[in-house]
Amino acid sequence: MTEFLKLDGGQLAYDVSGEGGLIVLAHGMGDNRSAFRALADLLVAAGHRVASFDQRGHGESSTGWDSYTRTDAAGDILALVRHLGGGPAVIVGHSFAGGAATVAAAQEPELVSAVVEIGPFTRAQKMDLGALVSNGRYRKGLSLLTATGLFRSVGAWKRYLDHAYPGVKPAGYAEHIASVEADLRRPGRMAVVAKMGMSAPKDAGAALGSVRCPTLIVEGTLDPDWADPKAEGEAIVAALPAGLGSLTMIEGAGHYAHAQFPDAVAADILAFLKEGARA
Repeated sequence: MTEFLKLDGGQLAYDVSGEGGLIVLAHGMGDNRSAFRALADLLVAAGHRVASFDQRGHGESSTGWDSYTRTDAAGDILALVRHLGGGPAVIVGHSFAGGAATVAAAQEPELVSAVVEIGPFTRAQKMDLGALVSNGRYRKGLSLLTATGLFRSVGAWKRYLDHAYPGVKPAGYAEHIASVEADLRRPGRMAVVAKMGMSAPKDAGAALGSVRCPTLIVEGTLDPDWADPKAEGEAIVAALPAGLGSLTMIEGAGHYAHAQFPDAVAADILAFLKEGARA
C-alpha cells in the first residue's frame, strides 16, 4: 500500500513491509521504487522491515521541489527514517542515491547503522577518453546518458536502460520499464531527470571521509557507466575511513544489479549485515 510523507516542498510516496530492523531502499534517477521489488521481498523474508520510496520528482512522489541534489535526497531519506521510528536504519542507495546514502550517514550517524551503495555515483567523475575509444560498452552508455540529459528524451533513456541491463532481462522487466516510461512522460518529469543528471556528486564525495558506519559497495562487472567498475568501487572504499568499506562484484550485472540479480545482491547484503552491521 502506498503511503505519503509530507515535507516542506512536496510529498514522498513510500511503502513498508515486514518486521525487524529497518532497511530503506532508495532508487536512482529516472526510475521508481518498483525496481527494488524483488530485493525487498528477499530482505523481508530474511526478517527485516523494508521501506521503499520514490525519489522526489519520480513515481508517485511530487514534482516542484526547489532542487534535486544528493544532499536533498539524503534529507528525504533521513526524514523517512525519522518518520518510521528513528531507526537506526540500513540505507541501500542505487546510483544517484548511493551518493545520497553517503551524505545521510555522514550528516546524522545516529540514524544510519550501515550503508549499501549499488552502482553508486558517489565521487566526482572524469571522462575516460582512452576508454571511449577502446570500450564500446562505456562509449555507448555515455552517449545515451548524454542524449537523455541534453534532449530530455524518454526514448534515449529507455535505450540506455536496455544497455544497462546486459544479457537476459529479469522477470518483470517489460512491466517495470513500462511503468518508468509512463512516469517520465508526465509533465516535468524528464526535467527532474536532467537536473539530477547535471548534479555533480561533489557533496557525496566530500562526505565519504565523515562516514562512521560499515559501508558495502556493490558493482556489476558489466556496468556501462564506468570503464572499470571494480576500480570505481575500490576508489570509493579507499576514500572511506580505514576498515569501514568493502566491495563486492556481481558477475554479469550492469548498472541495475539489484534488479538483474536480486538473489545475489540480497545474499551479499545479508552477509554484510551479519558480519559487521546490524539492522
